[in-house]
Amino acid sequence: MKEFELRAKAWLDGDFDQETKIKVRQMLAGDPAELEDAFGKNLEFGTGGLRGIMGVGTNRMNRYTVGMATQGLANYILSHYDGDDPKVCISYDSRNNSKEFAKITAEVLSANCIHVYIFDNIRPTPEMSYAVRLKKAVAGIMITASHNPKEYNGYKVSWSDGGQVTSPVDKEIVAEVAKITDPSMVKFSSGLRCGEIEAMGSEVDECYVRDLLSLSLSPDACRRHSDLKIVYTPLHGCGVRLVPEILGRLGFKDIIHVPEQDVSDGNFPTVVSPNPEEPAALRLALEKAEQTGADLVMGTDPDADRLGIAVRDDKGKMVLMNGNQTASMLTYYILSRRKELGTLGEGKYVVKTIVTTELITDICKSFGVPVYNVLTGFKYIAEVVKRHEATGEFVCGGEESYGFNVGQFVRDKDAQVSSMMVAECAAWAADQGLTMYQLLQKIYKEYGYRKEGLVSVVRKGVSGAREIQQMMIDLRANPPKDLCGSPVTKVIDYLEPEKTGQPSSNVLQFFDEAGDVVSVRPSGTEPKIKFYFGAKGNDADAKIEALKKQFCK
Repeated sequence: MKEFELRAKAWLDGDFDQETKIKVRQMLAGDPAELEDAFGKNLEFGTGGLRGIMGVGTNRMNRYTVGMATQGLANYILSHYDGDDPKVCISYDSRNNSKEFAKITAEVLSANCIHVYIFDNIRPTPEMSYAVRLKKAVAGIMITASHNPKEYNGYKVSWSDGGQVTSPVDKEIVAEVAKITDPSMVKFSSGLRCGEIEAMGSEVDECYVRDLLSLSLSPDACRRHSDLKIVYTPLHGCGVRLVPEILGRLGFKDIIHVPEQDVSDGNFPTVVSPNPEEPAALRLALEKAEQTGADLVMGTDPDADRLGIAVRDDKGKMVLMNGNQTASMLTYYILSRRKELGTLGEGKYVVKTIVTTELITDICKSFGVPVYNVLTGFKYIAEVVKRHEATGEFVCGGEESYGFNVGQFVRDKDAQVSSMMVAECAAWAADQGLTMYQLLQKIYKEYGYRKEGLVSVVRKGVSGAREIQQMMIDLRANPPKDLCGSPVTKVIDYLEPEKTGQPSSNVLQFFDEAGDVVSVRPSGTEPKIKFYFGAKGNDADAKIEALKKQFCK
């Protein structure tokens, strides 16, 4: 009998619920490939937590794998926390089983004598980050798989600053979770509860909204343009709770909903994937914009940390903005407005990830504001904010994958504050007689046109992994001498932390004389290598295509 079959049979004999055992029997009598996928290995608790397909098995998100992860986290907290009343905040999104997984997480923590604050209903990931800081908790847990398809769920851990765990804490937690090898090692029973479980609700919402509104830079412009027509969709997720309220409290009176997508539903019935990066996800919102003559479209993902937008071009057509464009416009707006208000003094800074557009760097340079470049992932932006908390002020930061944040209240990407800033930016632009689209063209005219592109090259299997590894070896041994004919002037190898000042990471960047950049990064979780292209100049579109041919042969 094979190992995965033995693992499955163990679930028939162990302390598992009857529904699970019935499913295991069905799987044992069914497709061996399905059984192997479910029991062939343990669902890996990585540095970002858990993420996987929901279902029965050791390689699935279910009450038992969630319980094991929580027991490992509890053990880590209890062995590293100096106080006598450790607290953890828990939130969850609209995905199927999110509420159940959150409840199990709370019960396991409570059984380990850890005080739990759990939201009374779905809440965004950034509000969980905010709650950790508000409640002075040692950690936070968000049950979400962000914008992944409906079959997935996940378990994301943040630390006491509200930011996602980073080194060395992340690896230490992973090591503790790895020690929990069987569900019998988990303190599941609520009868063993010795830590209080306390509900959080509207009182935290009000604090969160109040603090976000305190970041407003153009309240008068918002009132002057209160008739701005904004279509908003939460894509069946958490954003419906607070985004419309925040926009309304800013003064905007014409918030147009997409009713069928206001319904919180983990099956995401109106979209293939609830990802605002994908045009198809915003199809209904764009249709609503055409029906109503709206000026602006906004869409947030299920846990409301990412924001996608669309604006009208000069021909009256709705066009989607990508993450680089939105982050650039918001950075320009925020720095411009703070300069006008006289609040852009010494110590202010912006953070972006290394694969995010260099247009942000150019904008910040013109305002005399330093930019910190960090590895891919918003947790590294939060890490910079934490490091400079006593000596500087984080103005804003973003990444090309539709994440952005403003101010220091939240230590994660936040679609609530991003929505607020986009609406404000539109009102501020309108004061100047500009649409959002025209504002972007103005930015390009001032700093030069930039275009970005991303290509993911998939190489499956063991041979594919070797091929990806060889690509990186070859690029290090023989880096390109030019990008589209422009000489390469700088190469950054992020495997050299002593030179980059960043954690070691298998990433290469090539910069040329013309202002173009290519970043190469193998995926840590999938059989693919990603090529990020950034080109500058009126011929940027053509250069992007040429760079794709140069690197993705």
